[in-house]
Amino acid sequence: MLHLACCAALLLSLRLVVGIPWLQVVPATLIFYLGSGGWSSLRIFAKTISRDLHAAFVLLQVKLNVRRHLKEKNTIPKIFAETVQRFGDKTALIFEGSGEKWSFRQLDEYSNRVANLLLQRGFKDGDVVALFMENRPQYVGLWLGMAKIGVEAALINFNLRLEALVHCVSISNAKAVVFGSELTSAMCEVHASMESTVQMFCSGDWDPQQVPQGTECLEPLLEAAKTHLPSRPDRCFTDRLFYIYTSGTTGMPKAAIVVHSRYYRMAALVYYGFRMRSDDVMYDCLPLYHSAGNIVGVGQCIIHGMTVVIKKKFSASRFWDDCVKYNCTIVQYIGEICRYLLNQPLRDTERQHSVRMALGNGLRMSIWEEFTGRFNIPQVAEFYGATECNCSLGNFDNKTGACGFNSQILPYFYPIRLVKVDEESMELLRGPDGVCIPCKPGEPGQLVGRIIQNDPLRRFDGYVNQSANSKKIANSVFEKGDTAYLSGLC
Repeated sequence: MLHLACCAALLLSLRLVVGIPWLQVVPATLIFYLGSGGWSSLRIFAKTISRDLHAAFVLLQVKLNVRRHLKEKNTIPKIFAETVQRFGDKTALIFEGSGEKWSFRQLDEYSNRVANLLLQRGFKDGDVVALFMENRPQYVGLWLGMAKIGVEAALINFNLRLEALVHCVSISNAKAVVFGSELTSAMCEVHASMESTVQMFCSGDWDPQQVPQGTECLEPLLEAAKTHLPSRPDRCFTDRLFYIYTSGTTGMPKAAIVVHSRYYRMAALVYYGFRMRSDDVMYDCLPLYHSAGNIVGVGQCIIHGMTVVIKKKFSASRFWDDCVKYNCTIVQYIGEICRYLLNQPLRDTERQHSVRMALGNGLRMSIWEEFTGRFNIPQVAEFYGATECNCSLGNFDNKTGACGFNSQILPYFYPIRLVKVDEESMELLRGPDGVCIPCKPGEPGQLVGRIIQNDPLRRFDGYVNQSANSKKIANSVFEKGDTAYLSGLC
């Protein structure tokens, strides 16, 4: 009765404000009462409406931007060209290792040199070049230059050696490998196993007597290349940009396909969702061969004009010193990085920084408040997302311990769901109708996202190896006959 009275009071107020006829109040009250699910639903509505409206606005904004880019046949290089026009001589990338600074214009010219050199060497739209080097600004310029002429980069983990390294180059069908001089010994180990037609380019300080036979030094070739923008191939927003490899915990690494629209979506959702700004300075200590460092991090530079500080490798002892030195306002983390920072001895710089946000995934609930308290971090922008997934989540309201949410008011607005699984086999559990069973609040399950292939926000691009795709797709998940991506996250 209390619930019904509240509904009546609410609609009575609507009668006075907007003039609903009295004869409509009673049936409208009953409909509202039955549809709202009682007082509990009203309480949930009051607590979550602000969060849900923000998320809905972010999704709508990204969706409208994606629609425009599709219509205009834009690509990441074309979007970057707009960024260069807006920010020009502003610092785009800072390399912590040397303090080297690249403006947006310099990054644009470097990537143009890469594109012109590859064209001169006969590379064309759809070819693949493997990129095997540690973090530095040239890494970004190389894959961006490749993308300007439709050459797809295979971003290879610089920790791989021997069979795994050969496998990653081979499955991408790369026609060339650009490797850093710091990885010369790794390339020498596998050179004999590479196809003889694979060209080799070495970037950085090198000894021509130590590199594999036939290797060319990249720097003088780029210095001689032209800086003008070459003619672009007729590519669209859903074409392939580059490949990012999975960790290979169940076998050899798999090459996940990243298309231009996916790169944009991943970078834009966190930018708008966590209310970032183009005047932020991001500290990116994550490897650029993976999506967290190269899309979520560097993507803010490429798309939104943010300055990004690239760290060669994560260093717990230098982390806060770097943040103070470069006036960073956002830091990236993943996995156990936050715990490593907590294990460091106290130092003055850990509270003298200007960091307002820690962005990443994998911050454990057990150290969440200790991390934010000790280092004075106002916001933890925790999210869940995999390179190939279509069901990303974001903790937009800074709730301790959460990696994201799904609206209880409009659960179908963003078609993701936790569904029940067998705890031992991890197989999906289904009801009498053959459709997966949704989890109730608090129940463990697997996160799934409905696949809508003609929607860039919901599509699944999968892997180069098509046989790997079947393990990530299930049928009849939300309703009979549909398909959904299986995240494996419980």
